[in-house]
Amino acid sequence: MDYVKSKDAIRFKNGDSCTAIEYEFKDENDINIAAIELSGRYPEQGYALNTICKELVYIKNGTGKLTTIDSSINLEPGDTVLIKPNERYYFDGNMEILLSCSPAWSPSQYQNITD
Repeated sequence: MDYVKSKDAIRFKNGDSCTAIEYEFKDENDINIAAIELSGRYPEQGYALNTICKELVYIKNGTGKLTTIDSSINLEPGDTVLIKPNERYYFDGNMEILLSCSPAWSPSQYQNITD
């Protein structure tokens, strides 16, 4: 078993509209989880894209939408979405999100596409 105490979680801002609390496990980065507080659009411009990890998104509270190149879906509490590698997306709304990535999210595989 691997355990991350809340006091050891890493809190950071991903822009004006997004705050994250990331829980990193010590299992060679196979998976991680973050609690996200969103109040607006993320990313603020363009699309987010992860080249390696899948993102499993669970809407804990609030409402909003997730937009990809091909579609847009409305989100509400209890909804779950799987975002695949290389899928361009953005969130917009006021939501609390639980987001798990496999393999674990890292800045080196993240891109913000603004074209």
